[in-house]
Order: sequence, then C-alpha cells, then structure tokens
Amino acid sequence: MKLSKQTLEIFKNFSTINSNILIRPGNVLTTISPQKNILAKAVVEEEFPVEVGIWDLNRFLAAIGLFDDPDFDFNEKSVTIRGGGSSVKYYYSEPKLLTVPTQEIRTPASAIRFHITQEDLQDVLKAAAVLQLPNLEVRGDDTNVGIVALEKMNISSNEFSRDLKLIEKNVKEPFFTYTFKTENLKLIRGNYNVNITENIVSEFVNTNIDLTYWIALEP
Repeated sequence: MKLSKQTLEIFKNFSTINSNILIRPGNVLTTISPQKNILAKAVVEEEFPVEVGIWDLNRFLAAIGLFDDPDFDFNEKSVTIRGGGSSVKYYYSEPKLLTVPTQEIRTPASAIRFHITQEDLQDVLKAAAVLQLPNLEVRGDDTNVGIVALEKMNISSNEFSRDLKLIEKNVKEPFFTYTFKTENLKLIRGNYNVNITENIVSEFVNTNIDLTYWIALEP
C-alpha cells in the first residue's frame, strides 16, 4: 500500500493540531485538539484496513521520511514501512491513550458565509505574525466582509485588514464581528468557504480537497 503526497500533507497538518491520531478502518481521517477547540476531518484516497493508533505523529512522519517512496503493510498491531531494501516496524499506540473525536459535528444554520483564498489567508496570518497580533476578527455589514489581524484587548492595537467575498448574511444586526485566536487557524494551504454560526463555531471547507475544519470562536 502507498500513501499519497496529499495524505502525507494532511497528516503533517493534523500533527499541528494534535500530536497523536487514531486512524479508523476506511478512508476518513479525523483529529481534535487537546483543548477541543479545533476539529478536522478529511476524506483520503487510501482505504486503511485496520485501526491504527499513532502516539507521536511527527515521529511517525519522520520514520516515513527515511524512505523515498515507501510501501506500507498495515497489520493488526504494527505497520511495516519498506523501501530500498530497508524497513521500519512501527508499533501502534493503545487507542484509549489518544485524544480523538467522539462524535460527528453537525454545523448549525449559518449567521454569515464568505470565501477566503489561500493568498488572503496566508497574507493575514503573515501580518499577524510580523506584528505579533493574537486575534483575527471577521467584520462586515449587509454587503461587505473583511478579516482583520489585531490585539482584541488593546484599544490602540495595530491592525492589518483584507477585504473578502461575502456569500450570505443571516444576521439581523446591520454590523457583525466574530473573533478567532490566530493560533487556532491551523489550516492546510488552499481556498476555503467559511460558515460562521451564532453558537461560537466556524466551519472552514477546503474547495480543493475533501477537508473540513471546525474552529471555535472567542466569546
């Protein structure tokens, strides 16, 4: 069995959300942050034959990196990674030791929906890092929406803003503001349709691959 470059990229991204993962039989990968404020779900092209518990996802990826184009043999208690005459036998972790999603999220009706491109997202996150701004605010009205990097608790905070494309608004108030922690936007590169609900949760749907994130908003 091979693992595609895209699946490995998803594993790498998921490792920034949670250092461990439980892969269930099938082609769906999920992860949840230890604080339970970020959940992600991806549908991949591979079909995993058994349940695979990985305690240290970064170490597992490093083991894969020892090979150029490895084959994977997923057994009941371990996976064997082979390539170029060498092999690694990597044992699974007990599932009860891992932090895993316990239920499916059903996103409630949206308050607002908008589109954000990879360039928009990377630019605003870069600006937030350069200016050391811990928050991102989504602001808008009946026709416009934008995202602003700032320090929410500082009235004289520096700001970096970017206009976005508003798709839908279901908020009665003429203006709206929703706040994220910058550190929670651990998204894989790509364009996203974003759905924000009134009960402090957001849904980021990647338009390039079958990948969705649910990220908690700040009160």
